Amino acid sequence: MRSDWTALPHSVTTEIAERIGGAFDVTPAPSGNHAQIASTVTGPAGPVFVKAALGELNVRSLRYELAATRAIDRHPPAVLWHFESHGWLVVGTEHLAGPHPDLSPGNADLDLLAVTLKALQETPAPGEPWFTPTARLGFAHPAMDGETLIHSDLNPANLIVTTHGLRIVDWAWATKAAPWVELALLVQWLIGSGHSAEQAEEWLAQFPAWTATDREVLDHFASRNASKWSAKSRQSTQGWVHDLAMWTGEWAAHRTDGRQSRR
Repeated sequence: MRSDWTALPHSVTTEIAERIGGAFDVTPAPSGNHAQIASTVTGPAGPVFVKAALGELNVRSLRYELAATRAIDRHPPAVLWHFESHGWLVVGTEHLAGPHPDLSPGNADLDLLAVTLKALQETPAPGEPWFTPTARLGFAHPAMDGETLIHSDLNPANLIVTTHGLRIVDWAWATKAAPWVELALLVQWLIGSGHSAEQAEEWLAQFPAWTATDREVLDHFASRNASKWSAKSRQSTQGWVHDLAMWTGEWAAHRTDGRQSRR
């Protein structure tokens, strides 16, 4: 749950001011909820993106995101500084300016995504206590386990098109898994961006991790993920939950049709 900037103690805002060089203006982030405070802070040296958390669970989540952001080169925003004061963990990162990508069929932004994904598919998980696939997704399959660090939430709101390529923010759900899991989780966002399930799979076929994954494993993943979001949608009125239930359900239905045609 997001909090207003005024929730920060004066001692914390003073320490932020020291790090950015003096007085500053604050612009809250328009979306996301992985940290209690998430704002663009603009001081004499320019903008910095600041996240802050209070309380054991919230601090643990932000500490986890900090570790993930520092573990990967190029794609996440660079960590500029961080400190702890009066129970708050505060992290300042590079401010990334740019639009979110358009992932609709045929759009050039898909090429940027492909370049970024190919690099991430080769990024090993360093020695941190990352989420497991089961802890992250709520269901299991032995083929989901692996040594790659995946973002696991590559929705367009977490992607920013910059002059230096596509960048990825909000690493709070970084997971140690098989590389194909990242691609399977991307299907729902491709469908949500206008792809049919078949088009989404055709686009993903450019990645060796996708084509090397057994069809029955993908069938299992699609079915379990759709069941999860269907259950969540029955208990929630939030539009994004119902969207995910619809998109994952579309993919699961496509996999079921394909499985039947293979018999």
